Amino acid sequence: MVDPLNAWWAQQLVLCGWAFTPDPLSVAPASAVTRLAALGVADRGELGWHLVESLGVGGTTSDPSRLLATLELVALAGSAGWLSIARARDWAHCLAGEVSARHDDLDAWLVALRRARSAEGWVRGDDGFMEACEALSTLERDGDGITWDHLGEWLAIHDRPLALWPGEGESQVWRLRAGFAPVVELPAQASDWAGLAKWLGDAWQIHDRDDLLRALLWLGAQGDRQGWDLDATRLLEVDAAGRQAWLEQLAGDERSFGRVMLDFIEHGEPLEWAAWDWSRLVDLAWAGACLGWLDDTEAHDFALHGADLLLHRYSDWAAMARACQRGRSLFEGRNLLPAFDTDWRLLLQSPVSPWHRSLQGLIEPLPLERSRQAMRRWRADPRHWVLALSAVREPELAGRQGVSTPVATARREDARQYLAETLELHPDEGIEALTRYWLPAQAHHLNQLAADARHAALPPAETPFGRADADLVAARDALSRGSRHAATIHMAEKYAFYLQMAMDCEGFDAAGLAALADALRGSLCHFYRDARSLLEAWVGWETLLPEEGQPVLVNEIRWHLEDPGSLFHWLDWRTDGWQEPGLRPSLAHFTAMSLVGPLNSPAWSLPHRESERECVSILEWVDGHYGLHGAEELADFLDFLLEAGDRQEYQINYAPYTLNEARLGSEIATMLSGDCNEEERTHLLRLQRVRDNEDSCNDIDMAAWDVAQSVDLAIAARQLGWLDESAFLAVLERAHALAAAHYAGWEEYARGLYAGFSFFMGETPEREVFLASFRQALVAWLSATPALAGPWASLDFPGARPRHWAPMHIDTLPGDTRTWH
Repeated sequence: MVDPLNAWWAQQLVLCGWAFTPDPLSVAPASAVTRLAALGVADRGELGWHLVESLGVGGTTSDPSRLLATLELVALAGSAGWLSIARARDWAHCLAGEVSARHDDLDAWLVALRRARSAEGWVRGDDGFMEACEALSTLERDGDGITWDHLGEWLAIHDRPLALWPGEGESQVWRLRAGFAPVVELPAQASDWAGLAKWLGDAWQIHDRDDLLRALLWLGAQGDRQGWDLDATRLLEVDAAGRQAWLEQLAGDERSFGRVMLDFIEHGEPLEWAAWDWSRLVDLAWAGACLGWLDDTEAHDFALHGADLLLHRYSDWAAMARACQRGRSLFEGRNLLPAFDTDWRLLLQSPVSPWHRSLQGLIEPLPLERSRQAMRRWRADPRHWVLALSAVREPELAGRQGVSTPVATARREDARQYLAETLELHPDEGIEALTRYWLPAQAHHLNQLAADARHAALPPAETPFGRADADLVAARDALSRGSRHAATIHMAEKYAFYLQMAMDCEGFDAAGLAALADALRGSLCHFYRDARSLLEAWVGWETLLPEEGQPVLVNEIRWHLEDPGSLFHWLDWRTDGWQEPGLRPSLAHFTAMSLVGPLNSPAWSLPHRESERECVSILEWVDGHYGLHGAEELADFLDFLLEAGDRQEYQINYAPYTLNEARLGSEIATMLSGDCNEEERTHLLRLQRVRDNEDSCNDIDMAAWDVAQSVDLAIAARQLGWLDESAFLAVLERAHALAAAHYAGWEEYARGLYAGFSFFMGETPEREVFLASFRQALVAWLSATPALAGPWASLDFPGARPRHWAPMHIDTLPGDTRTWH
């Protein structure tokens, strides 16, 4: 039985020079492909554009020549296997309906074709077209074949929705690719995109599956939009002169980009272009399917991820297309917005556009959720946490998502140099050396300061050693704004950067680094309920405590907070069992370590055995200052400091002179009258200090000097391996008890420490400089100005009654019984 649609279609193909055949889809596939190429259709992507163009745009008369040409293209595409038979027939059905609706009869159709061809420069008799017209007219008059009336009747009976584009379930996601080339049929195949592999290599430097995966994940998480967004944010904060200065420092193609950016700003164009990245994500997912680098599920998941982000940001196709046009303008360095209507009119207005359906609701929730899980699986390796945090400082690191990336030699050497010069960290020290940069006590200190600041309970700016700088006090008091956010991120983001450098140098144990990355993940998941809370905390603490000498990262962090594709929102966030990258000291042990005061830098974590390289300098210090050469000698000296120390020497050799001024004066005069050796000279200086009661040495308990030295030496001994952990903690506990027995608070302890430092200092021309510096350090430690000068302001003195407010979260040290859990 004759198929009316096929018969009518075959009759029309006679007008294209075809021999009449009952089946228009019977051309040999190879011949069909050759013919398509001759017609300028090299692949299915180009075919898609011809299909979209076939009916023009809504409200205008279809071009008869284009309708006829499209009938031929669909017949060839169906024969070549580019379109399924059902899809080819639906297109023929659509075109037949348009022809029938626009022309009353066959003669009107043929007249319209002749006029169109004449307008194109056709000459009678050049291709047999007139003869074909006459043959069809004869058939029509004789009532043979499929007449115009017969076609109309068939169309009326078979009026139904036509599946012109892949549109079953999640496959509708490929409609989003239409801005680059409409997807006409599934599954993807090589004929969809001619020269694809070369184009990927030239345009994207993508040469294999791994390269493609990294590019797909980068487009979703960062793309070109991040740099553009940050530029726009900065430009909005400066005046016209500042914008011009920014433009002038750009060179080459960047200058063209800069002009477009300023043009957008000056004309009030919305500074939003994320669709450029997310549409390209869909496009590259299709490319991966065409080359077989992605299986069908993977390709759909990546495309659905792009759709998820687009649906999050845009309400309709027009908004998406305009954002894409802005992005393309910045990418190409030329303002393409004036051409928007021309470039996008067909997709937005054609009745056969794949965008004829609404953007919102295009994809059902279930496939979107599956894609979300897939994207999180790609980022499941804990190293992605390190990448996410580090990429805020170095955005190029975001290009390493998914599969591991080989580290370039130059980058590897730069990482080694950074670790050595900035951190004095070397691969031969092993993984354990990285634990020294995990500083939980620092986070506790900041949280406590913030809680106290919120309740106006911070120490006064006035101290026994001077008044704290007003600007530093104001900055410290501003920490009240951080009371809502756990401060771990302030320390952890730096730790992550160091960890990334350790990974890049490729000198550390890979398994050990992976374990530290997982511990970092667990810690952050423990202290922050989700990406938003982490990023809000980071913004808050970065605002309050910007790193000196480094650009403030607030804009960069806020970008991650606001962009739905940011890697932070797609990490493996789970709050199961966790273990920190380093040891978390108890509050009592942290307090004991803080007794060292300004004799050393603050101890924000428990010390551990250092490498042989680090031990050399520590040994030199122990030998040079104390003449100690081994664990036994040091242990004995620690016992001496904690049981008697320099305070006993004062009590025995100097305190008695305070009861007999005459004897003290005589002793000093006697020593001044003769030559003194070094030991005698030291004794003379101390006698003079007793005489003058210098720095109140006769009135103040100087046990703090022994306590601070004992803690300082114990830390060094632990680093040298001369004390094991239990012995070290025992020393801390003895120091803690000794301080509690002698003093009631940090100010008293500071007076004792200063008096001891001053009294027992050897002869040196820099004495006044050292004392002034020590007084300044004591002011900083007592008042927390700057906040990280030292932790005294956040700690209760050993044995003293608690006076601090409990932080609002659990980011505190164990032993803080006032924490709200």
